[in-house]
Amino acid sequence: MSYCINPDCSKPKNPPTLSHCQNCGAELLLRGRYRMIRALGRGGFGATFLARDELLPGKPPCVIKQLRPSAEAPHILDMARDLFKREAKILGMIGNHPQLPRLLDYFESGQEFFLVQEYINGLTLQQEVKRGGPFTEAGVKQFLSEILSMVQYVHDNHVIHRDIKPANIIRRDQDKKLVLIDFGAVKDKVNPAQAANSDQTALTAYAIGTPGYAPPEQMAMRPVYASDIYALGVTCIYLLSGKAPKDLNYDPNTGELLWREQVHISDHFAGVLQKMLEISVKHRYQSVEAIHRDLDLEPYMESLAQNMAFPSAAVSASNGFSNGSGPVSGPSGHPAISNSGGSPSSRMAAAIRARRERSHSGAKNVAPLVPSHNGTPSPRPKVAPATLLTSDDVKQKYTKGRRDFSLQTFKDLDLQRTLLVEVNFNQSKLPSANFQGADLSNANFGRANLNRANLRNAKLVKAYFHYANLEGADLRGANLVHACLSNANLRGANLCGADLTGALISDDQLAMARTNWSTVMPNGRRGML
Repeated sequence: MSYCINPDCSKPKNPPTLSHCQNCGAELLLRGRYRMIRALGRGGFGATFLARDELLPGKPPCVIKQLRPSAEAPHILDMARDLFKREAKILGMIGNHPQLPRLLDYFESGQEFFLVQEYINGLTLQQEVKRGGPFTEAGVKQFLSEILSMVQYVHDNHVIHRDIKPANIIRRDQDKKLVLIDFGAVKDKVNPAQAANSDQTALTAYAIGTPGYAPPEQMAMRPVYASDIYALGVTCIYLLSGKAPKDLNYDPNTGELLWREQVHISDHFAGVLQKMLEISVKHRYQSVEAIHRDLDLEPYMESLAQNMAFPSAAVSASNGFSNGSGPVSGPSGHPAISNSGGSPSSRMAAAIRARRERSHSGAKNVAPLVPSHNGTPSPRPKVAPATLLTSDDVKQKYTKGRRDFSLQTFKDLDLQRTLLVEVNFNQSKLPSANFQGADLSNANFGRANLNRANLRNAKLVKAYFHYANLEGADLRGANLVHACLSNANLRGANLCGADLTGALISDDQLAMARTNWSTVMPNGRRGML
């Protein structure tokens, strides 16, 4: 089909071989090479179209963005031209990133401006939520781990995106990676003085961003890098709740979004989001690195406190938690980690491993020395080894409301046909565990050891298996719709008959696993690779 881009055309659809619109006579082959197929979106200052480049072999698809000023006044056209050139310049500068669209061409024709970009095939995160429902906390953390590096790249190039939102983030079908699109509202430098003196015309309003996702300083034409961080925070709330900012209440005194009761997340992660969503710029995160640091401090703090073989009030400096005078408070009141050696989570994990090794070693009856209140070493009370939880223990605790079983070691676990929705087995050891027929929707198995586990016919919708060991696991007939299997070890795993629709999994991972004609691939089609 050929699509007419004349805004006054009442019948824009045409046969695919025509050179001029049969309704209004407008030229259909833009610049002699681009044939519009259909409209992707329209706004007050133009439209976006899916097109084909008929001069290239195979006529590959592309996206053409049309900027059409609403007035013909010379100064409006000049501003439109400047805005157009700025977007083209920035796309050309940052388009080498594999998760940002490449600029293919740009030109002016008849007082209209056109950008030609790489076409990204896939669903936006807004579409994903509408089709599959809200994300889990683990899913949003996975989203942040990927999107933050892209935003960092944009900021490192002295660019503010200014329109980050779920509709502008696509999960590419080809490799399931996120792609940040629509740089029409970008600002290529931070210059509040210049922004304050600029004309507040209808065209400058085009570059403000999306109300609800844009923070107050951006709506006042004074964007900074932290403005993108605010938009990311609102995006996280949408992914967690399925509610756009217009559907959330605001504090009438501060203008803050009232989102906390709309989501079910840990207190620490809520603290991170709260700081991303600060109305005041000076109290908001100033950089992507700061968010990374705070997210790294929280590998399931509550479960760590339960599994540590020592009281939190007497943690020694040698384990990297305090200076000998008690634990130092971190975000949300959690113990802070010292800055020496490795990431906070790796140091915490090392401390736990060391403590467990001592409690199970031949020297288990020797009480290690710890600093007393006056600095003199004194014996630490002996601590009994952690008790392994049985299948019945897990069922009973889950029934009473416990969901967190992370960092645990299990033996001969048999939980077949058990309801375990949103259970957390993050970093737990579950070799040969039996989960056959269990409902594990939204479960967190990040970095867990599920070697040779039985997950046959289990419901694993939106389950999180990031870096999990699933070698030799039986996943026949499992429902893995929208599950996150990124970087999971699937060597020898049996995925025959499994449903992987929308799952985050690579072709290399699938090649290591066993599949057959009844396996539903991430693209929704049945059959082997």
